[in-house]
Amino acid sequence: MTNLVIVESPAKATTIKGYLGSSYKVIASKGHVRDLPKSTLGIDVDNNFSAHYINIRGKGDLIKELKKEAKKADRIFLATDPDREGEAISWHLATALGIPVEKAKRITFNEITKSAVKEAIKKPREIDMDLVNAQQARRILDRLVGYKLSPFLWKTVKSGLSAGRVQSVATRIIVERENEIRAFVPREYWTVDAELLTEKSKKMTVRYYGDAGSNVKKELTCASDAEAVRSAVEGKSFRVTDVKKGTRVKHPAPPFITSTMQQEAFRKLNFQSQRTMRVAQELYEGVHLGSDGVQGLITYMRTDSLRVSSEAQAAAKAYITEKYGEQYAPDSFRVYKSKANAQDAHEAIRPSSMKLDPQKVKKHLSNDQYKVYKLIWDRFIASQMQDAELDTVSAELEAGGCSFRASGYTVKFNGFMAVYEESTDEVDEEKNKKLPAISEGDILTNMNVSCDQHFTEPPARYTEASLTKFLEEKGIGRPSTYTPIITIIISRGYVSRDGKVLVPTPLGEVITDIMIKSFPDIVDYKFTASMEDSLDAIESGDAELEKTLEEFYGSFKRELEAAEATVSKEDITVPVEETDIICDKCGSTMILKNGRFGKFAACPNYPECKNTKPLVKKELPLPVQDDGEAPLKCDKCGADMVLRSGRYGAFYACSKYPECKNTKQKGKGLGVNCPDCGSEIVTKYGKNRTVFYSCSKYPECSFSSWDMPTSEKCPRCGKMLFKKKGKGNVICCKTEGCGYKTESIPETNEEN
Repeated sequence: MTNLVIVESPAKATTIKGYLGSSYKVIASKGHVRDLPKSTLGIDVDNNFSAHYINIRGKGDLIKELKKEAKKADRIFLATDPDREGEAISWHLATALGIPVEKAKRITFNEITKSAVKEAIKKPREIDMDLVNAQQARRILDRLVGYKLSPFLWKTVKSGLSAGRVQSVATRIIVERENEIRAFVPREYWTVDAELLTEKSKKMTVRYYGDAGSNVKKELTCASDAEAVRSAVEGKSFRVTDVKKGTRVKHPAPPFITSTMQQEAFRKLNFQSQRTMRVAQELYEGVHLGSDGVQGLITYMRTDSLRVSSEAQAAAKAYITEKYGEQYAPDSFRVYKSKANAQDAHEAIRPSSMKLDPQKVKKHLSNDQYKVYKLIWDRFIASQMQDAELDTVSAELEAGGCSFRASGYTVKFNGFMAVYEESTDEVDEEKNKKLPAISEGDILTNMNVSCDQHFTEPPARYTEASLTKFLEEKGIGRPSTYTPIITIIISRGYVSRDGKVLVPTPLGEVITDIMIKSFPDIVDYKFTASMEDSLDAIESGDAELEKTLEEFYGSFKRELEAAEATVSKEDITVPVEETDIICDKCGSTMILKNGRFGKFAACPNYPECKNTKPLVKKELPLPVQDDGEAPLKCDKCGADMVLRSGRYGAFYACSKYPECKNTKQKGKGLGVNCPDCGSEIVTKYGKNRTVFYSCSKYPECSFSSWDMPTSEKCPRCGKMLFKKKGKGNVICCKTEGCGYKTESIPETNEEN
């Protein structure tokens, strides 16, 4: 009997091939094979919103090959990802390839391990049309909004704009935070700190709390208030009036779900969500581990469930007991409760095997893969460990009729903290603040009293981590959509990155204002969250696809017709962004423009004055040498080099331009480590702007290649694989005598 297994990505195909026998052929569909047409709406709104799907351009040969293999096979296993998107891809494959129902066997697995794959083969099922319809509903909703709303924006704002359903809400969130910051009025306040010396000559610092004998905290709003407190205690000894000691239990954070993994990778690794998900996909689909072959290292990474299998918990407990001791393993397994609106389709994100310790597999992983894998490993192990116990102490002291306080803690038993602690966006001032031993009645010497002025801070701008957290809390989007949401609003020019934070552009603010006034439902938080609940209801079989779409489209159509009748281009003005650059041809202040190669400064008097200038990235520090101290110097005149951006990306230029026109290339990092020295490989340009790749440590390290290095490892020899230039999607190993070739790098399963 011949069996055909169809998966989404070549990497997953390579992994699964090693688990199944010779009677199984494994082929990758490379994502979707069918989709809605790009040139037309593709939705018949008058005929139950029926969708017109077509084969994706460029996949004709692949579909022919899959059809040929499907005809030869006795059984066909559709092994796409275990989510709505994967279910829809299986349905599209069965339809496009003309696979009979009796031959189409749907299989899913939460982790790509030998046991999980073989178990799935034993328990095939039919394609779940409720899951398919839930995915279709999201696709159709987004298409209706995008293709109906975008022409309205072309007429009223400018051509080339596009609008999205959930993306418009995300833009509104960032715009509203910016408005909060602008409206914020700083409030002055003061603190008074006293540096004291205990009877045993130990130092400690205490802060003014209020009047002695009162439990009411008193705020110091001006310098005179602070000076009055300082004068009252200046030169006086402090008496300890109360010391409270206790023990606080600290619980571990639960294992990762998609949103928390993205947030923590941003905080701890400074990874953008797109980078995190790309690396997690690689870890899920399989990594070559030398003599152990290709293995998937983590469970499925798009999940909102905190559920963990009892087998995984037992394996984790055994690992914890062996490595850390019995006192670190809790008496019973920890159970974490998922949120009420969680789909709970898969387990939480965890390592697929406790035998694959990060240190053990580190040599087989890229730098990014190791960092993300260790983060997932540590978080999961800690989530299964014993609570930490903290000895807490708080002290109240009195001097000159004023009450001062101090508090802190020390770790009594580190428990899960021996492995991992969750990061937060808030600063914990008491963290690891250890107070010296003091007792009630002790008299402490006053060494110094200081007054400090402060101002209240406006709410912080959103980062990718905090925006993802907000979206999750409001029920907007689902695990597979967080990354595309952020990516799209940035690519459309509605939001820009300013370091780590997300800032709305003037265009984003104008679009948001239009959406709030003309399409209040589309950008309403509760309405968008309720649409997600409706999609969940379709998945569970509790709602119908056509009825859900009809209810949405009816109100949306009325809002669109009203907006088209009342809003015109004359009503809308997109403000320009001014720079501090003066046009050296006409003397005007230049404005910011977006071009084919990014932002640049342009004269506002165009077309009379067509002067343009590249932007100097002033917010970035001067480039430094390897010693981390000396600025990079121009090798022609000795001046500092600065970072500029041009048509071909970032480059170093002499700060004395135009007197000195010396430049140096700054290669764009690939996120791939050099096989010779471990440094990052960067993109560079040769003669006639031809692209090549070299080690960032050149000339100290001489590695270079005309073919693009990848983070993939050769399954034969374990060395680096390269994407061949001019050879389509062919990836090969350049190790002498190996000769291994394969198909393209796997695509991610995310909606555009």
